[in-house]
Amino acid sequence: QVQLVESGGGLVQAGGSLRLSCAASGRTFSSYAMGWFRQAPGKERELVAAISRGGITYYGDPVKGRFTISRDNAKNTVYLQMNNLKPEDTAVYYCAAAHRITAQAEREYDYWGQGTQVTVSS
Repeated sequence: QVQLVESGGGLVQAGGSLRLSCAASGRTFSSYAMGWFRQAPGKERELVAAISRGGITYYGDPVKGRFTISRDNAKNTVYLQMNNLKPEDTAVYYCAAAHRITAQAEREYDYWGQGTQVTVSS
């Protein structure tokens, strides 16, 4: 069992930055692929970024070049650095863990955090 707790969300003006953190419980964090998803009101949840066990990263097209996902296995934490934020980035952001080498599809993820709100004002 893995518990995930997100932090770092908030209100920011367009063009600003935020860094989300996701702390995972347990001693097997390094065996999980990790992902960040988001869900805006009235929209389906979408993958923002993912990072494999070995540190290979994947980004959704809307955030390429602006967001960076990273992981610190010693701290059992995955991060999402978000730069040049836009109003369309407004959503609840969820951290997720998949007990596999890599994962991009929502159905591949086994554990989810409770979400953190990110609001970008214009």
